[in-house]
Amino acid sequence: MLERLQYEVIQGSDEIEVTELINDSRKVTKGSVFVCISGAVSDGHAYAGDVTAKGAAALVVEKEVEVPEDVTVIRVKDTRYALALMSAAYFGYPAEKLKIIGITGTKGKTTTTYMVKSILEGVGHKVGLIGTIEAVIGGKSIPANNTTPESYTIHQYFAEMVRAGCDSVVMEVSSQGLMLHRTAGIPFEIGIFTNLGEDHIGPNEHRDFEDYKRCKGILFTQCRLGIANIDDPWYEDVFRNATCRRETFGFTEKADLRAANIEHITKPGYLGVRYHVSGLMDFDVEIDIPGDFSVYNSLTAIAVCRHFDVPVENIREALKAAKVRGRIEMVKVSDEFTMMIDYAHNAMSLESLLHTLRDYKPERIVTIFGCGGNRSKTRRYEMGEVAGRMSDFTIITSDNPRFEEPQDIINDIITGIEKTDGEYTAICDRKEAIRYAIRHGRPGDVIVLAGKGHETYQEIKGVKYDMDDRNLIREVLEEA
Repeated sequence: MLERLQYEVIQGSDEIEVTELINDSRKVTKGSVFVCISGAVSDGHAYAGDVTAKGAAALVVEKEVEVPEDVTVIRVKDTRYALALMSAAYFGYPAEKLKIIGITGTKGKTTTTYMVKSILEGVGHKVGLIGTIEAVIGGKSIPANNTTPESYTIHQYFAEMVRAGCDSVVMEVSSQGLMLHRTAGIPFEIGIFTNLGEDHIGPNEHRDFEDYKRCKGILFTQCRLGIANIDDPWYEDVFRNATCRRETFGFTEKADLRAANIEHITKPGYLGVRYHVSGLMDFDVEIDIPGDFSVYNSLTAIAVCRHFDVPVENIREALKAAKVRGRIEMVKVSDEFTMMIDYAHNAMSLESLLHTLRDYKPERIVTIFGCGGNRSKTRRYEMGEVAGRMSDFTIITSDNPRFEEPQDIINDIITGIEKTDGEYTAICDRKEAIRYAIRHGRPGDVIVLAGKGHETYQEIKGVKYDMDDRNLIREVLEEA
């Protein structure tokens, strides 16, 4: 397991046989090797005594620990990095038996992964998926906790995918995942850069925007081909240290693969977009998801699938059928107005969504949203300001309050919205907020239920309660 690592044997021997690779002290078994991770919440080194008492035969550390002399101690520079490379070895390097496509960026990762999966499966590839919503292995879906899981879990999934007959994997690669070495050592066939916005900056995430950009760029030092959105202002910064071959997509003439003649389509209860693909390919495409960012997402998927020699007709069919739960997901509530669920949970994604909907000239845009507790207050002010500026009416409600009082979060959002002239009301109960929106819907309105998207829970004081926006809508309609 140590063959690709630089390490020092502090005591014992690196030749001993171990039974399991573990990084959770609660799961330690006799004869296992325990990797001590210095986490944000707890430090694995503090459990050295506990795990050796449970029978751990070896510890991998980056700090000094005191353990019995018969326990092997291996010291490395970074235990997270070590866990990634040891996990790859432990599962028999399954990544090397797969073509892995990694997608990074602030927005668009999830939708693009499903589009790529849909296109490749349409021509007979068996494709695994790892992302924000779930991991998909054959016919099995595993709900996700993190966009990019811990490295051990990633390689466990890869091994299962190989056993399930997958030949390729499409995965979301978060900046956190890159920063914490969860994807270290993975030989990506293709790395994708979608876009960059000021998100995930704070005490438990990235220290500043420069760090965020740097971490995104790590992907392009470990892939063969990098495919990038040339229209993004930070594209050059992200690729500053790239070692891969490079291709671009976008709307500008400089892009290798371009979208031209973009046309917005609107019908009762339907919003879509069609455009012409030019440059490296030449054909027309229509998708049932509105907006320019849907053009970017589909263009990204086309750029990837070109390298798998997918025929144009298969690409067009797959993109027309592609739907992603909680990403501009249309929900039929009326013949007169449109309602959609979307995961937009920061100012950048909300602004992008509302800007897109303006292009379809709705009678009104009504936005229902809240913000998560125990997260940056700045996000609340910014989202309030965006909603007030770009919606005709806003209904502020509860999201995942976590350990904060929902009304306190709502008050912060109001601070932001009152910087604008936007009309709003506050209804703390999410179901009642939805009821109010549907009851007061007008012909030609577009109602956006933002923030939770695919999530099926509400987190309150450490407990996740069942709550799905689709079910809330259905209940409101049944009770009408």
